[in-house]
Amino acid sequence: MNNTLPASGKLVFEHAIPCWDEGLPLGNGFCGALIWGPSEGLRFSLDRGDLWDATPCEAIRDPEFTYANLVRFAREGREDEIRRVFDAPYNHPVPTKLPAGKLVFDFGSGKPQRSVLEFARAEAVIQVGDVELQAFVHACRKYGMIRIAGKTDSFSMRIENPAYGLDDGSRQTVQVDSVATASLQTLRYPAPEKGADGELQWFTQKIGSGEEYGVFVRRRETQQGVEIAWRVASTADGPSWKEDTLSELAQAIERGYDREIREHLQWWEAYWNRSGLRLPDPLFEKNWYLTNYLLGSCSRKGCYPMPLQGVWTADDGHLPPWKGDYHHDLNTEMSYYSYLKAGHFAEGESFLDYLWNMRDCARRFAHDFYDAEGICLPGTMTQTGDALGGWGMYSLSPTNQLWLCQSFERHWRITGDRKFLCERAYPYLCDTAQFLLSLLEERDGMYYLPVSSSPEIHDDTIRSFLTPNTNYDLSLMRWLFGALTEMSEQVGDGRVDEWQAHLAKLPQLAVSDEGVLLLSPDEALAESHRHLAHAMAIHPLRLIGYDTPEDRRIVDATIHDLERWGTGYWVGFSFTWMAELYAVQQNGNGAAYQLQVFWNNHCSPNGFHLNGDYRRRGTSWFHYRPFTLEANFCAADALQEMLLQSEGNRLRLFAAVPDEWKEKRMEFVCLRAEQGVQVSAVWDGGAVREFCLQADSDTVVWLHAAPGLEPLAREYDREGEWLLLPVRAGQPLRWDWNA
Repeated sequence: MNNTLPASGKLVFEHAIPCWDEGLPLGNGFCGALIWGPSEGLRFSLDRGDLWDATPCEAIRDPEFTYANLVRFAREGREDEIRRVFDAPYNHPVPTKLPAGKLVFDFGSGKPQRSVLEFARAEAVIQVGDVELQAFVHACRKYGMIRIAGKTDSFSMRIENPAYGLDDGSRQTVQVDSVATASLQTLRYPAPEKGADGELQWFTQKIGSGEEYGVFVRRRETQQGVEIAWRVASTADGPSWKEDTLSELAQAIERGYDREIREHLQWWEAYWNRSGLRLPDPLFEKNWYLTNYLLGSCSRKGCYPMPLQGVWTADDGHLPPWKGDYHHDLNTEMSYYSYLKAGHFAEGESFLDYLWNMRDCARRFAHDFYDAEGICLPGTMTQTGDALGGWGMYSLSPTNQLWLCQSFERHWRITGDRKFLCERAYPYLCDTAQFLLSLLEERDGMYYLPVSSSPEIHDDTIRSFLTPNTNYDLSLMRWLFGALTEMSEQVGDGRVDEWQAHLAKLPQLAVSDEGVLLLSPDEALAESHRHLAHAMAIHPLRLIGYDTPEDRRIVDATIHDLERWGTGYWVGFSFTWMAELYAVQQNGNGAAYQLQVFWNNHCSPNGFHLNGDYRRRGTSWFHYRPFTLEANFCAADALQEMLLQSEGNRLRLFAAVPDEWKEKRMEFVCLRAEQGVQVSAVWDGGAVREFCLQADSDTVVWLHAAPGLEPLAREYDREGEWLLLPVRAGQPLRWDWNA
């Protein structure tokens, strides 16, 4: 199999795209565009990843805003005080992510449209009547290009600034909702400055944090039509940002569309060559490629990591859902699940580099809010690391920082990068452990948090403070000290006994007599709930596997309990998380079904995760449609787990595929396993027919003896269901049924 994308690797719309969250997404991690709208108003909704109004909410600076007060109010049952001090700041309009503006093309009303986005090229082609428009956001530069083939008098173009409110000098107090978001009019800014000069158009906009940005567009007529270059620039680009932008666009126009796209296509060709797959179900195949396209479009090394909406901030005249912020109690972590197995390491390093570079901010927040040593970022925060508040029992839960740590640990495990382990992953986890140990209280020789919660059980009521330690908190704490023990062994710093001693002081997970993971030591799940936090120990933390009878009992019972309560209060990410749990259970039918429900009911026609059952098909009682990206990447990761499971040096090929695939052909190329091993495999007619293992350093792999691999037992040692395969650096180990 080569890595040429399949025929399913594209989005096709045979009609005008009616709304922004169904638009064709283009992006390069720095900026993005959504293409949508009718022929008389075809829009390019523009975005830039670092475009924020970072005006701080003064309530965050209030002396009452401390962990000590959160603990005190919780213990005293002062629900209203918790809401006033810790939740209310989130209801201020700022800080918030901002949309940049839009380009609007008028080709005349009522003309038929056909829109296509090919993932391989990352290029959109829109046919409007007899006019063709092509567009891409340059993979290697900070601007986009558009080409319109046809008569120049067949259309008009204008730039529109976002409809912010006008600053009249008066003070206003506005409370906003994080989902049914407020109008952009709640943000009061000076009127934008607009200008045009020949083939150049622009506007610039001052925003509340003292920054300024602008959208600049240059065009040139050609023999075939018109070529356009656009850029979202800001004061963050330097003191001569306007002049530099004009020069950059002039050079882009001079080089022209065809020359610019060649460099763009080279980047995407290299990107797609890193991994690939072919599956018997086009829904699964298409969505895997779509999700990897979204990753390459909204997360790049050297840029900020993707926030909730990536580089596609809402263009509906309202503030983005949940401020377009960084949520660390699920969203950022899930957004960076899938890149590892797919081999897109540089795109994932955008997140890790950011977390590493935010250590000083994390140290300040640990000191100022928690009165603790070490590092901890706020659970909901701006791009610059300022706390946003929100439901304090979750947004200010100290263990969210531990979930961030897992991103470092998984990166080390999959890449096998020892330098990364020694210089990044282990130090980051050590600093986090220092923070955690500053908070823990010891009773009867065991560690407990002062207060404990499980996202987002009992919403923001006082009941949300459960008996310490919840399984959410406890799973993360046990995982942290277990990971530190293993890392210390690898690094050789002599701290193994120290980390093991801390682990020994943590209680065991709370499990019912039937084997169900509980919420806390004295409370079980009692209703459908969107956040499967009590099952963290199964996935993503992998503390509980499926290889021993006791682990199987807990996994099976916990999944059965989730099935019992149903999906009424689930959102999109719940289905993808459940697919991960079924994959651990090696239940391919269950995993595949959850992903089908997710893609068919909780995603926009362009693939964006819209959270709710917005088509009202009965999968959930939430019928809203706020766009966030994390579930897309969790779904792709679950699919990868169905095809390849890797724990330590043990591999399972096609471990959790549905029955209906098993007599058909499926294959994958260069998915990554732990220890830096690349794995390719083919399944056909009920058995594994080929596989290839490649590694950068000598290693040993225990391969599960799946159907078809029986002949290997004549060549390699076997222990029960496992085959011992030595893999030499730079020497692919290939096996073919027909050889």
